[in-house]
Amino acid sequence: MSYLNNQLGYRDALLDTRSIIKKGDYIVLDPDGLVKNVVPGYENCDVTILGSPAMGATFADYLVHVHEGGKNTGIGGEGIESFLYVVDGELSVKNDDQSAELTKGGYIYSPASNNITFEAKGEATLYVYRRRYEPVAGHSAHTVVGNANDLEWMSYEGMENCYVQDFLPSAHDIGFDMNMHILKFHIGASHGYIETHVQQHGMYFLSGKSMYRLGDDWVPLQKGDYCFMDAYVPQACYAIGDEGREEELVYIYSKDCNRDVAL
Repeated sequence: MSYLNNQLGYRDALLDTRSIIKKGDYIVLDPDGLVKNVVPGYENCDVTILGSPAMGATFADYLVHVHEGGKNTGIGGEGIESFLYVVDGELSVKNDDQSAELTKGGYIYSPASNNITFEAKGEATLYVYRRRYEPVAGHSAHTVVGNANDLEWMSYEGMENCYVQDFLPSAHDIGFDMNMHILKFHIGASHGYIETHVQQHGMYFLSGKSMYRLGDDWVPLQKGDYCFMDAYVPQACYAIGDEGREEELVYIYSKDCNRDVAL
């Protein structure tokens, strides 16, 4: 086991972390202290497990650094739906239905009957999601391949300084029990209200900085951070920036949807 930051030996400063663990509420993972895991199926890859049932999530999230020639022999299938997003680099992906060449911003969703395999052409960084699919009689999900750079930015809740992209057709296809989105905030933009809902979120921050309301706390979050929000956790954020650095706040996140409460 080694560390995501590749730090070796002692540091000059005292040991510290921005990670916050409040199970049943929210969890923030500072990338500085995360480890690389050995996960079967990943070859020549550094795999960091982010979200998992161990923290209360109904899904698993991963950050995968793929070295040249790195590959995976199968993600998902046997009842597990999966989603792969290319944070950086390029790679070849396929499942039983489709094959594609993905570049930065590219993604593939694979239904629970299939699994995703990939092989990188060089170095690449991936965000990977897995979840046990909840079937509904008469409906099913299907493979979706695309690139965020080809998607329309839609104004979020009618605001003109905050935008959203939907990766999957969940809004009009009940066969999908989850969706993946990207939210983008200009500096100073925020949610229109503090949200409170039954859905869980896993979020990976792609750029920018924010002050995020999580439960009863305001927490600083930035590029490289991971956050899990459990059901009914109050949540909202403001995008903030440094003087002279107007980097937008952008993060990718999952949301379960289209299913009734299990009793």
